[in-house]
Amino acid sequence: MTVLRAPVLAVAAVTLTLGGCGYNTIPMQHEAAKEAWANVEAQYQRRADLIPNLVATVQASAIAERETLTQVIDARSRATSIQLDADALSDPAAVARYQAAQGELSQALSRLMLVVERYPEVRSTASFIALQSELEGTENRIAVARRDYNEAARVYNTTLRTFPGNIWASTFHSGSEPLPLFSAAPGADAAPQVQFNVGSTPAQ
Repeated sequence: MTVLRAPVLAVAAVTLTLGGCGYNTIPMQHEAAKEAWANVEAQYQRRADLIPNLVATVQASAIAERETLTQVIDARSRATSIQLDADALSDPAAVARYQAAQGELSQALSRLMLVVERYPEVRSTASFIALQSELEGTENRIAVARRDYNEAARVYNTTLRTFPGNIWASTFHSGSEPLPLFSAAPGADAAPQVQFNVGSTPAQ
């Protein structure tokens, strides 16, 4: 009985030792970052789901600036066509493509909202007001989700570079790669420019 118990006690001791010195930290933090990323994707999808109703509402008002509506539709199509699985987060180029597509959609939506400012009859409809409120709420959720992901990724990346995490990253957890952070898209600090079709007649 003693002979059988010794290996069990040895395994338990090793497990406790590894757990106490941070062996599990890297995978736990990586899973936390992946969960945070899933929340980012969910909020972007929520926004994408709202856009068709927004476009239909504005189209029903027969505004003149059809080009802006087309830009929103095209940008949504590109944004939803680029999927980024959480397991591919270690690829900075893939993250950059995803972020660029979502940033393009954000800019197109901003231009559309500027166009609508010229049409009080659109802004005053109950359906548009409700959709605008939903989109504003979603943009806030996106900002929070991105912030939470960045924080989870920062914690994970720091662990990979500092002791004792860097020891585990180079041994038992070799292959662990830093996760890229979300950053502001180029030009995000500039207000969208809209050229109104002054004097044109609304499309029928």
